[in-house]
Amino acid sequence: MVEQERYFYAVGRRKTSIARVKLYKGKEGAGVIIINGKPLEEVFSLKSWRDVVNRPFYITDTSKSFRVVATTTGGGVVSQASAIRHGISRALVLADNSLRSSLKKDGLLTRDSREKESKKYGLKRARKAQQWTKR
Repeated sequence: MVEQERYFYAVGRRKTSIARVKLYKGKEGAGVIIINGKPLEEVFSLKSWRDVVNRPFYITDTSKSFRVVATTTGGGVVSQASAIRHGISRALVLADNSLRSSLKKDGLLTRDSREKESKKYGLKRARKAQQWTKR
């Protein structure tokens, strides 16, 4: 019988993106990040997007201790990267509660609750109206 690996599970959110993150602790595959079945470099082609995802590991100096498997839905690329970062941060706290203070100080445990404002009736966008003429 095959023994299943133990993992730490957390959900990260940003705008309309939701990331379900599993952190596997151990030497096997440590440092590897898989998102929606693809490696990190394939999903996030820009280095700045990859840096957003890896930020919790840089702060806590645990990049070679965990293997990450994440699934994301909704939103755009930047929103998904931020959602994964939020999920990784929350899962790291579950794995080791002593990391909480450093993650909290950098603001990685707080969900960024900013959402797009809805369009208003009679306007072009949420606040953009037609140009007003005096005469």
